[in-house]
Amino acid sequence: MFDTILVILAGLAGGALNAVAGGGTFLTLPALILAGVPPVSANATATLTALPGYVSSVWAYRRDLHTTATMPAARMIAIAALGGVMGALLLLITPNDTFLVVVPALMALATVLFAGGPHMIKRLFAREMLGPLGAAVALFAVSVYGGYFNGGLGIMLLAVLGLIGFTDLHAMNGLKNALSVLLSLVSAVTYVLAGVIAWDFAAVLAAAMIAGGFLGAHYARRIKNTARLKQFIVLVGVVMTVIFTVRLF
Repeated sequence: MFDTILVILAGLAGGALNAVAGGGTFLTLPALILAGVPPVSANATATLTALPGYVSSVWAYRRDLHTTATMPAARMIAIAALGGVMGALLLLITPNDTFLVVVPALMALATVLFAGGPHMIKRLFAREMLGPLGAAVALFAVSVYGGYFNGGLGIMLLAVLGLIGFTDLHAMNGLKNALSVLLSLVSAVTYVLAGVIAWDFAAVLAAAMIAGGFLGAHYARRIKNTARLKQFIVLVGVVMTVIFTVRLF
């Protein structure tokens, strides 16, 4: 009962954070692991339950979706799908004990990306854009990461889109969300076929995240100081990184 309550609370809070600013993975993945779900299965389950939120985000940005000559839509979809499957397969062959060691590093990376993402995007805009080959390699690398671990994926995709040549932030967000759906979908299908989803927690977590997302979106407009919210999410990421680092010793 305690584990179920923990997962529900993490889902509500994670869904609300995703709706407002992102960072829900900082809560849902640790909650599943602390509830006793094996680390690889916990990561797979967290990826699956994040999918509905990505889908709703794509619908919100549906009018802003477009691509560039450097990376046509068909090529972008193929590269992202292939990278997502490769990342998911890489996770499946990672032993639970090894992934538990990797989790603090992944959480730390996601926290740094979340904290410094906007500044990184601005700096990338000032650099030379990638050509077709460089863009394909960069997107594939980020897609593999997204298939393996979902945290920080959004800001990494924004960085790649900036290097490809996008300048319209609305178009970048729309395409970022669409690619996140694709990556999460192919990863989730791979995880389902491999039988690593913790279904007893997946349904509960998904319902809690949907409810949390609705509440987060409803109350988001009342938040005046978004900088404080971002600082809170970064703090959550730091605390979770420390907790899982300490658990290794």
